Amino acid sequence: MATATYDCIIIGSGPGGYVAAIRAAQLGLKTAVVEKDAIGGRCLNVACIPAKAVLRSADLLQEVREAGEFGITVGEPVVDFGKVMERRGEVVGTLTGGVAMLLKKHGVDVHEGVGSLTASGAVTVGDQELEATKAIIVATGSVKRPIPGATFGGRVIGTEEAWALEELPASLAVVGAGASGAEIASAYVRLGASVQLFEGLDRVLPSEDADVSKAAQRGFKKQGIDVHTKTFVTDIETGESSVTFAYGEERGEADWLVIAAGRGPDIEGLGLDAAGVTLDEQGLIAVDGSMRTNVAKVYAIGDLVHGPALAHKASEEGVIAVEHAAGLDPHPLDYADIPRATFCLPNVGSFGLSEQEAKDAGHDVVVGKVPYGVAGATTVYGDRTGMVKLVGDRRYGEILGAHIVGAKATDMVQEVVNAKLLEGGYPELARMIHGHPTFSEAILEAARAADGWLIHG
Repeated sequence: MATATYDCIIIGSGPGGYVAAIRAAQLGLKTAVVEKDAIGGRCLNVACIPAKAVLRSADLLQEVREAGEFGITVGEPVVDFGKVMERRGEVVGTLTGGVAMLLKKHGVDVHEGVGSLTASGAVTVGDQELEATKAIIVATGSVKRPIPGATFGGRVIGTEEAWALEELPASLAVVGAGASGAEIASAYVRLGASVQLFEGLDRVLPSEDADVSKAAQRGFKKQGIDVHTKTFVTDIETGESSVTFAYGEERGEADWLVIAAGRGPDIEGLGLDAAGVTLDEQGLIAVDGSMRTNVAKVYAIGDLVHGPALAHKASEEGVIAVEHAAGLDPHPLDYADIPRATFCLPNVGSFGLSEQEAKDAGHDVVVGKVPYGVAGATTVYGDRTGMVKLVGDRRYGEILGAHIVGAKATDMVQEVVNAKLLEGGYPELARMIHGHPTFSEAILEAARAADGWLIHG
């Protein structure tokens, strides 16, 4: 068996893996990436990026339909779904090509194939054995999971397939109203499909603050999404051109049934048992704050470990792992401060504790909540639907969380994250001058509301 030696070997080239590889190279480590599919991993090829490309088409269609309100008369727009998907492919190709170029630029070797850990602490890829002097970082991401009583196949698909349909479906049933399911439903209903959205819990986006869930659900219904909460899909039967299923006392039918109700770590074939890597009670790889497993020189990041399954979380964990392996003292990662972004209509951006979570944790909770309309820009742009909600601790003026639903929410939430990370509280945020007229003034007013002196409201 041919052998090669590197300082750092990374299994997986998604947002966690490729960022780790580039950072390792920057630190002077001889680095290799092992990838079994395509450079960029699932996020760039079949998930995050394709989803946002299709959602952008839906957003633009929405703007065209609303142009008359701004004095711009246009005919009824026609969706060329083939062109939508062609542009999706172009976006993916541009970004994955960019990642490949960056890896090459930094001298990172790419090995194609399935990487597997060995008992001796190496990585096998086909007929090659790669040895690591400092670190092996496992970054293989996650895989789709079916719901109980269902299997993937035929007209039952996962989220990756949903973003790669060749024809615009007449009807779509989406199981799971978390971020992925909400984005799929919101995109396809605006593009012209009839969409049903099912959630077993009592509200859509159940991991978000309750006020956000309520606002989002109102927006979903306004778009025409048929929302069913506290409802489970069972008795699925797939046919040649449609799929039927039961929900409650009713039976439904759709062109496609999309299961967006959860994913699991992609650990099959990784050789974790052979290497002696320990899993936690959730079946994830157990790691410490430096992303080290129980096995010397073996690290794990991203969807394989605890914390939210988010691309930007994986990237930061990759940096931490590499810097630790290189002998540096990397900064700790506070998982509560990782922003979450859902690109449905309306947008949702959040981080930290919800109001209920803050109360349950024993905080002296103060809330600053304002509608989008407090910011003049929302009227100018014709999008007053939304709200900003800040959750804080009254004793020290601490920011505990931010929850934004509405236009630009996915970008706006970062301001509050930054304020907290720089040790600012809501009183400081309330005294930061914001440009006028901008959407961000809604954050200013929410901070003022929390501090007890709301101006516009």
